[in-house]
Amino acid sequence: MLTDPRICDISIIIPTLNEAACISQTVAGLVDQPGVEVIVADGGSSDRTPALAAAAGAKVFSAPAGRGSQQNAGAQMAQGRVLLFLHADTLLPEGFAAQIRAALARPGIVAGAFRFAIAAKGWRFRLLEQGANWRAAWLGLPYGDQALFLSAARFQSLGGFMEIALLEDLELVLRLRKVGRLALLKTPALTSARRWQQLGLARTTMVNQIILLGFFCGLNPDRLARWYYGGWEINGGFLGKQEMVQSLIGDKGKEKPGTFAQVWRGKGAGHQGVGIRQQPGQHHEEHGNNHRRLEQTENSARKPVKPTKE
Repeated sequence: MLTDPRICDISIIIPTLNEAACISQTVAGLVDQPGVEVIVADGGSSDRTPALAAAAGAKVFSAPAGRGSQQNAGAQMAQGRVLLFLHADTLLPEGFAAQIRAALARPGIVAGAFRFAIAAKGWRFRLLEQGANWRAAWLGLPYGDQALFLSAARFQSLGGFMEIALLEDLELVLRLRKVGRLALLKTPALTSARRWQQLGLARTTMVNQIILLGFFCGLNPDRLARWYYGGWEINGGFLGKQEMVQSLIGDKGKEKPGTFAQVWRGKGAGHQGVGIRQQPGQHHEEHGNNHRRLEQTENSARKPVKPTKE
């Protein structure tokens, strides 16, 4: 086991945008781990997120707004042989480093994630956790809020995250499943309940499932992003938009150039070194931040993700 803190074994990459409320706690629990470096890729915060992250001991730098592009930029800066992508409002369990090393040493394992847990009381949250963990264990579909990890070499060989509007974590997981198995660790990563508390547990869950349905129906990621962030508006919210239901019915089974369906099935743009026009990926942000991200990236051009040579 690697114990020399001067040698980087695991790089933890945290994409941020206005996360001053939680970034100090998240970073503080990681920086003293032997062989671990913490990288914060900030997408243009207007609060004290970068300063607080640096004060807590993280390496902080600016990156183009959008979770996919921020995580790719962080991976390029990383020194570790293992990359772990962590949401700013998620806390890793004690002993996480040893668990990651053990999981990746198992034959056939190409990546992994932690069990899902929400920092809130109530039976409804427990049901949500059980559903998410069943999906991750039996379908092999962990999401980004479960702290995805894989070797840097594997990440580079896949070309990194696709810089798409939403669900860049799921798109990467679908590619990983084609080359091997994903390990689900027994201990949980604890994530904030703020997104469910903000809009309501039932409504938030419904919004997420409709977006996933759109993903697998092959709807354009830009359209999904507009619907998704519209769902966080107080007036005229997500579920009042009949355009979504009509589009899901009309577009079901159809695949258009550049859509999610072609990407993850390998029929459209190639995975390696390809990025789609950037939209925001941070689904945890507050209302104003969500729409600011959309404005920041609305007119950006397609940008290739170039894997570094091993």
